[in-house]
Amino acid sequence: MIRPFRGLRPAPGRAEEVAAPPYDVLNSEEARQRAAGRPWSFLHISKPEIDLPPGTNPYDDAVYAKGLENFQQMVANGVLQQDAAEHYYLYRLVMGAHQQFGLVAAASVTDYDSNRIRKHEYTRPDKEDDRVRQIDTLNAQTGPVFLTYRHHPQIDNLVATVAATPPELDLVADDGVQHTLWVIAAEEDIATITTTFAAMDHLYIADGHHRSASASRVAKQRQAKNPQHHGSEPYNRFLAVLFPDSQVQIFDYNRVVTDLNGLSRDEFLAQLQHRFTVTAVAAAVKPEQSGCFGMYLEGQWYRLELDPKRIPAGDPVAALDVSILAREVIEPLLGIDDPRRDKRIDFVGGIRGMAGLEKRVDSGEMAVAFSLYPTSLQQLMAVADADRVMPPKSTWFEPKLADGLVSLLLD
Repeated sequence: MIRPFRGLRPAPGRAEEVAAPPYDVLNSEEARQRAAGRPWSFLHISKPEIDLPPGTNPYDDAVYAKGLENFQQMVANGVLQQDAAEHYYLYRLVMGAHQQFGLVAAASVTDYDSNRIRKHEYTRPDKEDDRVRQIDTLNAQTGPVFLTYRHHPQIDNLVATVAATPPELDLVADDGVQHTLWVIAAEEDIATITTTFAAMDHLYIADGHHRSASASRVAKQRQAKNPQHHGSEPYNRFLAVLFPDSQVQIFDYNRVVTDLNGLSRDEFLAQLQHRFTVTAVAAAVKPEQSGCFGMYLEGQWYRLELDPKRIPAGDPVAALDVSILAREVIEPLLGIDDPRRDKRIDFVGGIRGMAGLEKRVDSGEMAVAFSLYPTSLQQLMAVADADRVMPPKSTWFEPKLADGLVSLLLD
């Protein structure tokens, strides 16, 4: 299911110059600003349009070519170096009082294709195409897929032992998140990790569906072009970090809508009262249980409580709070049937807090905001085990993995 690999990593003392946020959490202008004065930031590889004239289409051929040029320069200048032997890596993330330990590994495309590495989201073809071109051009996977697994005592013990040793790198990013990396080089530890995960029934994609789907497409393309294909080539793997379910942290993923679909405030509240117990409250509502929602409308917070009898039993997707809100409010009252494409709805990660919702409404940009109870990891696994998919924007994982700390070369 997973294997060690010869990681491409920042040279000693260079990690702080290289580490960057994931490519998909910044737009081009934000990336341009974050990389200013930082010539070795990995954003020059993951968002290479920042080195081309403003307004350049991020999917232009020149963008991928620039990314390759920057990648090759970082290797040629010794900023990035490939390990001589195959290793696993231990990666710790610390955000405030929360910490989680993940294993950096090369995961099996075959197990992804067979659904042994399970999914819970649809992907968009255009976003897949972008990652396919990026992987193929660089001949490397630079954006790790966030996987999770049901925690295992043998892995827990091994991780604790490695974490008690001095790390290879330790840095605090500009968002305050601490990133620490250890190299796992002992042959017995590598064998333990490989065999323990080989015996597991499933791994689960938490974040990175487009990256894993793109890796699968690249593997198929290269298999078709390789008459000597035998299955152990590096292109049959994808870069992943595996965290135990006991440590993964999921935030709420909230909704804002531009208008009330032609309803006045009083009409909208009256419609809601047919479905929920609606209570006006003085403070922001951050739901503490499933079936409870916060709503911010015209400067006022409301608590919306659904009768538990309205939550379908035995359906892992219908029971999600994001599904309940869609079924009870977003679709029938606000007229939004396709949240993937409808421009009237937007999504706000819980990391921005309730103030982030208030700001969008108070500015006049949005008419109403809804706060939700977070999807649990157990719910995610149940959906994946049922071979189902979640509604879009169901989960927000924090802290985010950094780009550039370990990459997987495909030759």
